[in-house]
Amino acid sequence: MIPAPKQERVIPMAAWIIAGIVFSFLFLMFIQIGPQKLNHNARMIVPTLVPLAAAGNILAIGYVYGDAKRRGMRYVMWTLLATLLFWGVGIILYFILREPLSGFCSKCGKSASHNFAYCPHCGTCLQPSCPACHRVIEGPWSHCAWCGAPVAARAATPRGDRLG
Repeated sequence: MIPAPKQERVIPMAAWIIAGIVFSFLFLMFIQIGPQKLNHNARMIVPTLVPLAAAGNILAIGYVYGDAKRRGMRYVMWTLLATLLFWGVGIILYFILREPLSGFCSKCGKSASHNFAYCPHCGTCLQPSCPACHRVIEGPWSHCAWCGAPVAARAATPRGDRLG
């Protein structure tokens, strides 16, 4: 049986707490300042929308942090980019450039990239690979695309389930 991977929250609890504090602070600030400086319609909308947008931005930055860490990316760099680039540009860049989630080995259940031929933890064959250079090969290839070795009948094939 394959061990089940541990499920974690993507957005850290600290981001939820900070977003709640920021929302509460801005809401109370706009309630206190709002009646003197805003017209009637703005007094109804601004005290809710501005704190909600600020808290949402903090949660989006928290998501970038947690998701980049989960994917094995440079999470500190991506968090700083999401924080410092204005108007959500850093967050949009993260979603465009992020790496795919890792899969799990069918034998030991530990994390392994989808382009690995073998599990880095237990050595189980995850995908068909070239017998000469051991890189992943795709379906009907008769020769390895990287080293040129013939792979038709001698390619190492995975035992059991594929990665994923």
